[in-house]
Amino acid sequence: MPFETASYQWRAGERRLAAAPPERRALLERVTAALVAALRRRLGGRFSSDELVGLYEGGTSWALQEAMRVAPEEPWAWDAGVVVDAAFARYLREAADYAGGRLEPGS
Repeated sequence: MPFETASYQWRAGERRLAAAPPERRALLERVTAALVAALRRRLGGRFSSDELVGLYEGGTSWALQEAMRVAPEEPWAWDAGVVVDAAFARYLREAADYAGGRLEPGS
């Protein structure tokens, strides 16, 4: 999957999270934050956008398990198109080769 495709999907997840009903947003934010923490554990310190895309391409069933752990009684909070994609969008900002919405060549 090209970076542009993945980042488009991830930004769409952030938009869906922002558009969530107010009564659901706090839990969706909590699940998303837990997924960002899980990404940090999986990729560690310095990582590239390619590594993040590779992790996404490799499957996100681990993220569903994490979402279920955080919100076991609320299956709507496990929506990968919202919480997983938003988490990847947020974690992308920490990639070594990412600068304000674009990739930095040679990073």
